[in-house]
Amino acid sequence: MPSLLPAQQSEGFRRLLDAVVRIDVREFAYEAGVKRFRSGVGSGVILSEDGLILTNAHVVGPRAVEINVTLANLERVSAELVGWDHWTDLALLRLDADEIAEKNFTFAVAEFGDSETLFPGQTVFAVGTPHGLTRTVTRGIISNPRRFFSDSRGVRGHETGMFNTWLQTDAAINPGNSGGPLVDEDGRVVGINSRGYLGADNLGFAIPAATARQVMAGLTADGSITRSYIGIVPGALQDLEDFYDLELNTGMLINSVDPGSPAAEAGLRGGDILLAIDGEGVDGRFPEQLPPIQNLIALQPLGREMELLVKRGDATETFTVTTEQLVSRVGEEGVLENWGLSVREVSRAYARENQLPSADGVLVIGVQRGSPGAEAGLATGDVIMKVNDAEVDSLAVVQAAEEAYREQPDRVLIEARRKFRVSLYVLKP
Repeated sequence: MPSLLPAQQSEGFRRLLDAVVRIDVREFAYEAGVKRFRSGVGSGVILSEDGLILTNAHVVGPRAVEINVTLANLERVSAELVGWDHWTDLALLRLDADEIAEKNFTFAVAEFGDSETLFPGQTVFAVGTPHGLTRTVTRGIISNPRRFFSDSRGVRGHETGMFNTWLQTDAAINPGNSGGPLVDEDGRVVGINSRGYLGADNLGFAIPAATARQVMAGLTADGSITRSYIGIVPGALQDLEDFYDLELNTGMLINSVDPGSPAAEAGLRGGDILLAIDGEGVDGRFPEQLPPIQNLIALQPLGREMELLVKRGDATETFTVTTEQLVSRVGEEGVLENWGLSVREVSRAYARENQLPSADGVLVIGVQRGSPGAEAGLATGDVIMKVNDAEVDSLAVVQAAEEAYREQPDRVLIEARRKFRVSLYVLKP
């Protein structure tokens, strides 16, 4: 006799289906010197009695101007963004409580499961809105419970996937499934569906529930996740133990050290072997073991002194490193429409990555053809350092100058850095 589907045999699975929602988003973006609006569709799952919805950061971000959620009863309710974490590709929404009460709507609440006990071959279900087809369920198995990506695709240009491995599944995950739950046969949320490989069959990936639960708690409390940073780029030691004269499962390779970072200031360098953090040994032999080590550092309080035991050549030495706040390479963005420029603040991470002398200035990320900026010769990748001899230490400086230009058009002298060369450009009305 064929087995029944979970929806027929499990009350928990039926409740889960009633907690899955469709999310319609309207947001703005800065492209080629202009501000544009676009729409998107994704999925989410309600995980609290007060209407908190977990979804993907690439579904809903800080630029959303309108968020509408379609409940299981097909009614639509507005929602607001509570918090956003591109590092794990997770975002948290809250249903409009007044609208829910006014219209007397009800909704179900899903429960988290244990992603740490998942095993290859275990049956799972992906639930969501693929290609706009609401409340779609696909069935598959866990193909790998700890998949590692050495170069995860980022969320809107931001870094993603440094602090967790992924659940790999052959349950079909298509565009629109993003943000929906991956669940076990009892309807418990063991992951949040995030991505699939375009052009490949049966290769879908979800953020583990262990990560999602932790991030949801942080976003609920503070609206963002604060992480620590010391500036080491890890590498796996597999097949290198003999070269470094190490026992197996001992230490982690420091592949490189970010210039100007706390680790660099402490004297660490690429090729060092990290043996222990605050007296606890580390094992970074395999790539899958690197994200937990990075997460251990990220969870430390800001400004905390960490003791790193390091092997360099035949000697071992202890380095004291003081944590600072982790920031993205992608800073705040804006558009200077009267100059035809899209710009982004230079973050500390971007400055270090590109060997800039400081994090001052704004980066040109788009130029409108035929605009004053284009005619002056500015190009994507330039860093504007001065406007009319005024130092640019924030986005507000160039926005104020562009506003003055709009009210009274006049020539503007811009000093910009292109790679390692500084040049002057004149914007004409």
